Amino acid sequence: MSKSFPLPTKPEGVIPSLIERFNSGKIEVMMALYAPEAVFIAKDGRTITDRTKIAAQFQHDMNLGLPLKANVRHVFVSDDTAQIVLDWSIAGKGPDGEDINLRGSASDIVRRGEDGFWRYIIDNNQGTAVRQPA
Repeated sequence: MSKSFPLPTKPEGVIPSLIERFNSGKIEVMMALYAPEAVFIAKDGRTITDRTKIAAQFQHDMNLGLPLKANVRHVFVSDDTAQIVLDWSIAGKGPDGEDINLRGSASDIVRRGEDGFWRYIIDNNQGTAVRQPA
């Protein structure tokens, strides 16, 4: 039986949808939450706009086989745009038995499309972390 992953109709639904999609392990389901023009901010501060490269970033973390957990701190909404501030983690034993402890505080921007669904336009999973110049 195929599981359906509905897109969020409210900005508050974006992170629960993100968690469900990430934890499904299905990259195509994950990428449906991202607008075609979405950008992903890499850990080193680079802006990634190519969808194949964004998908590769997620696939790397999804291949760890560990669940994404998140705690939303704030959702600020202005018309069809929202900023979501959250703390996230991916932790546990990786496929090789080594301990993995990835975490951060994200500052993400989502937008409501013409179809009424909210999708990422900027995924900045390290928020205000100090980075090296790109």
